[in-house]
Amino acid sequence: MLAIVQVRRAGRDDIAAAVQTITEAFQEDPMWGWAFPDAQQRPAQYRRWWAIYVASATRYDWIWLADDADAVAVWIPPGGVELTDKDEAAVEPLLRELLGPWTDTVLEGLHGFDTAHPRDEPHYYLSLLGTRNDRRGNGIGMALLRECLAVIDAEGRPAYLESTNPANNRRYEGAGFVDIGTFAMPDAGPVVTRMWRPARR
Repeated sequence: MLAIVQVRRAGRDDIAAAVQTITEAFQEDPMWGWAFPDAQQRPAQYRRWWAIYVASATRYDWIWLADDADAVAVWIPPGGVELTDKDEAAVEPLLRELLGPWTDTVLEGLHGFDTAHPRDEPHYYLSLLGTRNDRRGNGIGMALLRECLAVIDAEGRPAYLESTNPANNRRYEGAGFVDIGTFAMPDAGPVVTRMWRPARR
């Protein structure tokens, strides 16, 4: 049975709730847990880390919420970039404050995302998708994804994401994404799967 959710675009007043949802959703994520290895400090670190990405993306009006931010999808539209120049400049200082000497390894891993990102065809980029802990397992996140993809399909655009948790790959494949290759984090870190969904007209 497909979950039924109320979907709307987020505004600046929704940033805190969206960040909290993403913080909860990525607490046990293999890749981001590798980047922020102290599980006790991770929630506080995440709130500061993900706030940069969520706030920066509001300029595109492509952050979508299901219900009361029970699930959040952060998209970057075709031609857009994930962070403003100002936010990009804040990344390394924040990581050094949060992670100390581990920062250089994490920055190397983050560079892998940029290197692996497809550039041949304009597309929507799913930067973040997460569901609040107490609503997980009810299909809300995938219902939100389907709603977003319906809007993207109406524009005849492709979509791209990086799956940082292999447990989610099958769900993304069910939404029409296909595996187009992987890249690994440094220092024997986890593998990230690149996934592409062709345009549907």
